[in-house]
Amino acid sequence: MSDLLTVQGMVISAIPVGEYDKRVVLLTKERGKISAFAKGARRPNSPLLAAANPFVLGSFTLYEGRTSYSVNQASPTHYFTELAQKQPGVYYGFYFLELADYFCREGVDAHETVNLLYVSLLALLHGKISDELVQSIFEFRLLVIQGEYPQIFQCVSCGREEHLDYFSQNLHGMLCRECGKYAKDLTPVEENVRYTLQYIATVPLGRLYTFTVDKPVQKKLGRLIHTYLLRNTDKRFKSLEILKMMTNS
Repeated sequence: MSDLLTVQGMVISAIPVGEYDKRVVLLTKERGKISAFAKGARRPNSPLLAAANPFVLGSFTLYEGRTSYSVNQASPTHYFTELAQKQPGVYYGFYFLELADYFCREGVDAHETVNLLYVSLLALLHGKISDELVQSIFEFRLLVIQGEYPQIFQCVSCGREEHLDYFSQNLHGMLCRECGKYAKDLTPVEENVRYTLQYIATVPLGRLYTFTVDKPVQKKLGRLIHTYLLRNTDKRFKSLEILKMMTNS
């Protein structure tokens, strides 16, 4: 017999199905990524009308059928409707959702990723630090959560923890001053950039967006992180293409 299942999570995508329904993808803390049908969610009087939309965070009760899930009830805690009024902030938000969709899997605990999305969307709304820095922080912390981030605490060649002056995209991490003499793919990394990477990787989520850096550091940090992410993924992110057009970058 099928049962009702209650999960905590965020809607990361929603597409129309038929005349009145939607197919939503939920990123849930308990069961990772789940696709579900929200029947009647496009009807004006539907209790799921507002909940079956991207960025909605809350509790979702699902009917677990033999081959699919259906949304039975939703109790949102955050809609992030204000984000839609921010340009280009909302496109950064869609990019974050698309990245989470790419990395996360069904049946894999996603507590940290859901919480990362929440604090990152709040950071976009509050505007205390630049959207570009929020993007870099989100990208790198997501790689950390997924266990796919580069070695930033010691030399990938000899294991040394001092004088980490270079980064190698091909070798997936930092190189010390000595090992850098023998590598071809090198990007010089200043101490403040390396420290920022280490901070992003280790700081509690509640303090992730409580710092800022000057523009030169932000630019170098963003280029290093974004290049690494794109080189280690095999998808073209549509939201990122729109974001680039919006920001002319």
